[in-house]
Amino acid sequence: MSIDSQQAFTDDERELSAMVREFADEVIAPRSYEADRAHELPLDLVEQMGEIGLFGLPFPEEVGGQGGDYASLCVAIEGIARVDQSMAITLEAGVGLGAMPIYRYGTDAQKAQYLPDLVAGRALAGFGLTEAEAGSDAGATRTTARLEGGEWVIDGSKQFITNSGTDITRFVTVTAVTGRSEAGRPEISTIIVPNGTPGFTVGPAYDKVGWNASDTHPLTFDGVRVPEENLLGERGHGFKNFLRTLDEGRVAIAALATGAAEGCLEAAVDYARSRTVFGEPLSTRQSMQFLLARMHARVHTARLAWVHAARLCDAGKPFSVDAAVAKMTASDAAMANARDATQVFGGNGFINEYPVARHYRDSKILEIGEGTTEVQLMVISRALGLTGTVAA
Repeated sequence: MSIDSQQAFTDDERELSAMVREFADEVIAPRSYEADRAHELPLDLVEQMGEIGLFGLPFPEEVGGQGGDYASLCVAIEGIARVDQSMAITLEAGVGLGAMPIYRYGTDAQKAQYLPDLVAGRALAGFGLTEAEAGSDAGATRTTARLEGGEWVIDGSKQFITNSGTDITRFVTVTAVTGRSEAGRPEISTIIVPNGTPGFTVGPAYDKVGWNASDTHPLTFDGVRVPEENLLGERGHGFKNFLRTLDEGRVAIAALATGAAEGCLEAAVDYARSRTVFGEPLSTRQSMQFLLARMHARVHTARLAWVHAARLCDAGKPFSVDAAVAKMTASDAAMANARDATQVFGGNGFINEYPVARHYRDSKILEIGEGTTEVQLMVISRALGLTGTVAA
C-alpha cells in the first residue's frame, strides 16, 4: 500500500512494527488456518514470541523486560492481529492480565516467583474476573474467599478466562468477595491460585465462533485453599486494581482491533487488484475504490485513537475515557472492515481458508470483551456529565 498509515508511530515504534509484522507474516500466518481449524493454541509460537521479547515489551530490564512502554506492546499486538487475532489476544492477555498485575501489585516474593517466566513467555497466566452474573457488572461478583487457618478458602466459578488451561499456564488471579463494608458493599480482593491446586478445576475449552486458537475455559473453585500470602495487592483493593487493568486492556484491544481492520484492508486491496470481473480488475470500479478508501479511513482513525490513549497511559495521565473511545472506535472499524472485506472476496470470503473469513468470525468479540460497546458509551456519557435514565 502506498499510503503511510503509521505516521502516529515514533521511529522506534515503526522499527518494532516492521519486525513484528515480518514475524507475523513469515511465522504466524502460515500456521493460522490449521490452528483455527484444530482449535489449538500453538505453544511453540508462544515460545517464539517470547524469544523475540514480545511478552517483555512494557517491563523494565531489571525484571527481564525490554524496557519499553505500553504503547510498544500495543504496536506488537496490532502487528500480530493483522494475520491472527488468536495469537494477538494470547499476547495481550498474557501481558495485560497475566504479568502486569503481578508487576504492578505483587510483593517482592510474588514478582521473583512468577515474573521471570511470564515476561519471557515461558509461562502464561489468566485473570479470573467474569462470572455468569458478573461481566460488565463486575461488582456483582459471587465468588467468595474467607481466611481460615492462614489460608484463603475460595468457592465460586468464572467463565471466559483466557490463557487459563494451557500446558504452560502457571496460575490464575481470581477476584473474590473477601468481606463486606459497614454499608454492606462487597469487599473485592484478588488472589493468586496456582494451576493444579486441589479443588480448582479448569473446564473443557469453549467451542467458540471465533478466536478458535485462543485458550479459553470456565473455571470452578470448590473449597480451594491457598496461602494467605497469595493475596495480590491490598485486601479490598481488587476492584480498584481491576479498573486500572481494564482501562489498559481496552487500549490493547483497540490496537488489536486496528490490526484486524488493517489486515482486512490489505487483503481486500490485494484481492481487488488481482480479481478480474467482466474483463477488468475489480479495483478499477469506483464503487470498489470508495469502499476500500472507507476501510482505510477506519484503520487510520482507529490507530489515532488507541495511540492517543496509550500516550496518556504512559505519561501517567487520566486515560479512561480515551481508552473507551479507542476501544469503541477500533472495534467498530474491525467489524465494518471484516464485513466489507468479506463482500470484496465474494464466495471466497465465506471460506475459512481465507484470512478475511476468520477476521469476520473473530472480530465480533471485539465489541464484547474488555467491556461491551454499551459500557464504553456509558463511560463516555458519564464523562459528559450525563446521568440518569428516562424511559422512552
